Amino acid sequence: MIREFSQADIFFIVSAIRWTLLLSLIAFVGGAIGGMLIALARTSRNVVLNRFARAFIEVFQGTPLLMQLFLVYFGLAVVGLPINPLLAAAVALTLHASAYLGEIWRGAIEAVPQGQSEAATALSLSYPDRMRHVILPQAMRVATAPTVGFLVQLIKGTSLASIIGFTELTRAGQIVNNATFQPFLVFGTVAALYFILCWPLSLLARHMEARMRRAITR
Repeated sequence: MIREFSQADIFFIVSAIRWTLLLSLIAFVGGAIGGMLIALARTSRNVVLNRFARAFIEVFQGTPLLMQLFLVYFGLAVVGLPINPLLAAAVALTLHASAYLGEIWRGAIEAVPQGQSEAATALSLSYPDRMRHVILPQAMRVATAPTVGFLVQLIKGTSLASIIGFTELTRAGQIVNNATFQPFLVFGTVAALYFILCWPLSLLARHMEARMRRAITR
């Protein structure tokens, strides 16, 4: 039975934001850890690690996120390992984020002038110390703006988790729309909430990029 779109429906949609934010946080933190490992492997002189990291990036950047969600959620069920939608979405988005953040941070590491590493080597710093005290602090300043920009994409990417039944913001909108059949109002509300979540981060990313360009030209 079709009913009117009400304040209770708005509250239900708004309350689903917490699941979007939780999933985004899990994926971003997991992706940051994985991305750092991938970036270090990509910039390593170890051929095996370098090739593994390159293959990982190519696989996860070269396939749709939706397919990755399907493979984790349905693939594990096929082999007898059923998995709940939140965990499946978290795993797929973490792997996805690891590939993209790994490539972003690889570029940032390689953007640090070679002379910095050579100077650290001349001071007899070990590889871990060079990365920790010399290379990574400079690389992170370069990588901050694109990392924030990717976080915006990650938040929007969580909407695909609705396909496997996870009730985040988009899925909540689908549930309400099925009951009210007012897609313009329902998905307009959902879109407005995504905008409220992502717009400040987009502004922050642009501000950081502009500040970094000014610092480079000085």
